[in-house]
Amino acid sequence: MTGSRDAVGTAAAVRSGEVDARAVVEDAIACIERLNPEYNAVIHTRFDRALEEVDAGLPDGPLRGVPVLIKDLGTDVAGLPSTGGSRLFAEGLAARDSELVTRYRRAGMVVLGSTNTPELGLNASTEPALFGPTRNPWSTAHSPGGSSGGSAVAVASGMVPVAHASDGGGSIRIPSAACGLFGLKPSRGRVSPAPRPTTLSGLVSVHHAVTTTVRDSALLLDIAAGPLPGDAYAAPTPADSFAALAGREPGRLRIGLITALPDGPEVHPEPAAAAIAAARLCESLGHEVEEATAAYRPGDVAGASAVLMGSGLVAQIDARLEQLGRPLADDDLEPFTRVLYDSYRALTAADVSRALGRMQEIGWAVGAAFSTYDVLLSPTLARPTPRLGTLDTNRPESIYEHASVYSAFTSVHNVTGMPAMSVPLGRDGDGLPLGVQFAADLGGEGLLLSLAAQLEQAAPWPAARVQEGPVT
Repeated sequence: MTGSRDAVGTAAAVRSGEVDARAVVEDAIACIERLNPEYNAVIHTRFDRALEEVDAGLPDGPLRGVPVLIKDLGTDVAGLPSTGGSRLFAEGLAARDSELVTRYRRAGMVVLGSTNTPELGLNASTEPALFGPTRNPWSTAHSPGGSSGGSAVAVASGMVPVAHASDGGGSIRIPSAACGLFGLKPSRGRVSPAPRPTTLSGLVSVHHAVTTTVRDSALLLDIAAGPLPGDAYAAPTPADSFAALAGREPGRLRIGLITALPDGPEVHPEPAAAAIAAARLCESLGHEVEEATAAYRPGDVAGASAVLMGSGLVAQIDARLEQLGRPLADDDLEPFTRVLYDSYRALTAADVSRALGRMQEIGWAVGAAFSTYDVLLSPTLARPTPRLGTLDTNRPESIYEHASVYSAFTSVHNVTGMPAMSVPLGRDGDGLPLGVQFAADLGGEGLLLSLAAQLEQAAPWPAARVQEGPVT
């Protein structure tokens, strides 16, 4: 069964002849067809084409025969819609694969379709008007997080072993925390965005995946990582493959524990307790942990990030309207997106320049902590997973009230470009997963993966949500 093996284990079973690649893909298709009506994670499919590709012969790559889903935001699959969860972009099909998808295919993976995302990735919950809400398999009344919520639910429910995700303010780590998955946001420039030209929002956004195991994340990063000639920037070259680095002992690490933020939201006791418990687990593994003070204010981070993301949003919408040859209609965008578009159309070059400067200042301030610590530890979310409807884009005021709370610990590492991961360690009072975040200096994905593998062995988390029906 697809849900009983991770991607590495599935590929090994296919390679040994224990299972047939076609049977694996057929099982994943059947699982999607069975579970998706309940969870609404998958919005576009290419099942017949995927089976044709298997029958024609897959590349003999490290993940041959492993089914995968691609997030419907910023990454294209030839022949599938590329909507970004927005009615404005709902028409038309992608003409070519993005570079990341090309690399997945080269590794032998089989693309089955694409996953749900909030409109243009602008919400920490996946509830777009275009496709409707995705529901958390741990509790269908709760959000799966965003913006990679569809991908997280597809993996957490066992539809596929791994799924593509992206992260511009926490969009890998937030749904990983909400759905009990491992989610690594790589360093800036680790994965090429081609063929979509990098804009200012690309400085804070990066692509990778959500997985159930650390080894899957490491191997997928080996497959996806590496710049194309001409990319605007690239992450430092690792000392070895990420799979190899994940298999090494991390050594004795100096870890700074952060459970509060200057002028930030009040941190709920449950995620704070999960971070403290993770700190004690790290101490039991021989690491040195001490309390640390965050070197940033969430409001400063949000302000800088909003200008960079907002300028990209305006350019993206204006380009689409020019392509369509018409003005913006009242029902093209959700109310929250429309508020952002109207607001950021007034940005000046000076505004953007100041935001870029502030971003660098935040990077230097946070980076200074790594002269004292190897890793920073915090909750992933400042509050437990919200119920669906809490982050309602039809009520922009609700987004302004709540959204910054759920990205208070995550978005800083998008602004700095540093890698960070959410590890599923703990449950809240309702039995839903809690995530704990670890961050490292630029280029430190190998260190994070090594630590994650050690934590995974010391305190194993469920490989996937048991397919016995959701807790409502």
